Amino acid sequence: MLFPTQSTDPDLYPHRHGLYFSFFNAFNWQVAIGTPTVLFMQQLGADSFQVGIVFAWTFLLTPIQVLSTALLPRLGFKRLTLLGWSARGWCLLVPAGLSFVAPTEPVPWMIYAMITAMFIYSFTRALGTASLTTWMYQLIPSSIRGRYWATDQILSGVAIVGSLIFYSLLFTLLPIYWAFLVQYTIAIVGAWLAYVQLNRLPDVDRPKVMSLEKILTETPRLVTRPSEFRTYLWMSVPLFAAITPIAPFAAFYLKSTGGLTTAHIMMLTMLTYFGLIAANTYMRAHMDKVGAKPFFLVSYVAHALIALGWILFLYVEGRWMLMMPVIYFLQGVASGCWTSANLNYLAKLLPEEGRALPVSIHGAVITFIGGCSPVIWGLFMKTEGSTNPVNVPVFELFFVTLVIVCLVLSLLLTRLPEKVGGGGTLLQGGWTLRPFRSVANVITLVERTKEPEQRPKS
Repeated sequence: MLFPTQSTDPDLYPHRHGLYFSFFNAFNWQVAIGTPTVLFMQQLGADSFQVGIVFAWTFLLTPIQVLSTALLPRLGFKRLTLLGWSARGWCLLVPAGLSFVAPTEPVPWMIYAMITAMFIYSFTRALGTASLTTWMYQLIPSSIRGRYWATDQILSGVAIVGSLIFYSLLFTLLPIYWAFLVQYTIAIVGAWLAYVQLNRLPDVDRPKVMSLEKILTETPRLVTRPSEFRTYLWMSVPLFAAITPIAPFAAFYLKSTGGLTTAHIMMLTMLTYFGLIAANTYMRAHMDKVGAKPFFLVSYVAHALIALGWILFLYVEGRWMLMMPVIYFLQGVASGCWTSANLNYLAKLLPEEGRALPVSIHGAVITFIGGCSPVIWGLFMKTEGSTNPVNVPVFELFFVTLVIVCLVLSLLLTRLPEKVGGGGTLLQGGWTLRPFRSVANVITLVERTKEPEQRPKS
């Protein structure tokens, strides 16, 4: 059975609504802030700068996610999470409406409407994201958390892969705007069903949030004072800045210049999730034995190979299209290795007591700077008065930069100390299917409290 029942898994059954939420939510987020929206922007006639902005909103609005934790003592976990999840679903009415209009020629106001709608979507998403993870962690008893998060990951993976296959068929069989309309309609229904399931979960006690005085005094010290944490933080920044633009600009180039159909790009995106699943499956069995550093190295090497593959692909002017499935699969492996290794390494680097602030600083800094990267590169990749919407030499320079970053980080990796052995992790479950957004999802300024002896059962 895909979902737990009273007879098949009586321990998980009382918490089934959290699993239902993960399943339905996957139909929403992987459309709204993923490759499908990049392809929709391209269809509307957006340039690389506008695509970069839309993709970057999720990362650039990370500070809102941090600040929203200050509302938890007043609103509680459930109300704050529902506030964010209810508001963001309405934003998808904009692309659904534009798909219904189906413009034959690019209309500038439609592009601006999408930029605004995705800003609001990412803003309201940020309000609820930080509280959701901590809420679920406190709601699920520690004795079944491992099985719960594993089931969560399976359900999210099934929803993502199944929907991408279905969307590929849609774009093969239907006119493109009708296919987009069906896709966004499914995403809206998924958002509504996810909200319904969240609303059925019980709340937990309102938390104590870190004081503003502590945040203001500790943050500069953690960022600037020589320490193992500072070294690791500033090693993470250049990689995140170098890899964040890959997904949107790869899809944008393949659709606008490479000649691939939307259906083909959907199938390639699916291969990325297969790479993620493969990487996380292998790491789960081996990371505690060999540590996180070997998987950082695997990620650097894989990202360098992706960059070299793209440089070769651009050099031959896109004639070797058979390279793309390998590159997309490697992209999933590379991002999956880095994300899981990052969460495992931070858990070892920082003691559990007082961990919330440095982990939040790490996530906020690298996601915000990483979010600036697609905007800046998108500005330079723009072309004016050309039939090619992507400045190919700049695109090649982007991948050359990625190779250099990976090479330097591989050499610096020896400076990171690590004790081999089980160190736990900061995040589990379906978040691993969202490789870089999961970094921001661990952000929380909630002070850790002792777990209650009894948990709500329904």
